[in-house]
Amino acid sequence: MRAISQEVLGGPEVLTLVELDRPALGPSDVLVRVHAAGVNPTDWMHRRTGLYLGAPPFVLGWDVSGVVEAVGAGVTLHKPGDEVFGMLDYPRGAGAYAEYVAAPSRNFTRKPAGIDHVRAAALPVAGLTAWQALVDTAEVRPGQRVLIHAAAGGVGHLAVQVAKAHGAYVIGTASAPKHDFVRGLGADEVIDYTQTDFSEAVTDVDIVLNTVGGDYGPRSLPTLRSGGILISILFSHSENMEPAAKERRIRLENLTVEADRAAITEIAALAGSGLLRVEIDGVLPLEQAAEAHRRGETGRTTGKLVLTVAD
Repeated sequence: MRAISQEVLGGPEVLTLVELDRPALGPSDVLVRVHAAGVNPTDWMHRRTGLYLGAPPFVLGWDVSGVVEAVGAGVTLHKPGDEVFGMLDYPRGAGAYAEYVAAPSRNFTRKPAGIDHVRAAALPVAGLTAWQALVDTAEVRPGQRVLIHAAAGGVGHLAVQVAKAHGAYVIGTASAPKHDFVRGLGADEVIDYTQTDFSEAVTDVDIVLNTVGGDYGPRSLPTLRSGGILISILFSHSENMEPAAKERRIRLENLTVEADRAAITEIAALAGSGLLRVEIDGVLPLEQAAEAHRRGETGRTTGKLVLTVAD
């Protein structure tokens, strides 16, 4: 099969098209012919550092949408020919930048008929991150005030919609050119972080989702009411935040996304009903994975980048 691999750590140029054996199919696994693979910031972080994957060679990617080619012993949920989408085990299950992946059957759910493989492939990692942060961790409820940083980004734009679907009042940060887009997702307020200090402009928030890292964690503390929760997906909470958080009864959480069939099935239902739409910033063929990384690393994309693998 064709795949994108790398022999060394480094910039986008290390990503090369290679021929590899198809992955072996184990008990409870499904072999999926990949039609599209989503691209996420964690992909270029691993390309540069190896992080959890260790030393190359390896194939990147965790977002998959495709068609079941074969099923392993004991699989009852999927049959060959089923259109499915989902997330490979994070972090050590990478391999979506390829024509085939093998993974546990319960990592996948049926692709909604109303969305194509490109949009389905853009949903799992970002959608599950938003869901696991807001629904599973923060237990967002109707009427709560939610502050979402980088609300036009891959995770952020889906988080806005997940929060709205659960009845929350949503405030997003984004640059001015993206305000109409974020409002179109349902955000009640949008703050231009380049002109306004959100830490002074926003108060009485129940939940903050920090998708930016850096000083956005400490600066978000004053926006939260007593008993609120600050969730970071970049492990950016620092020890010096803890005394202030404890004093104000603010809960700090760092989140690592996990494959989760129950949640991805909920996401599929929202997407299929039109209550959750994924914005596609660009679609490139598999062999242009390096270009997708170059675009993504600019930090200026709106929504998601996707690689097409099969027709």
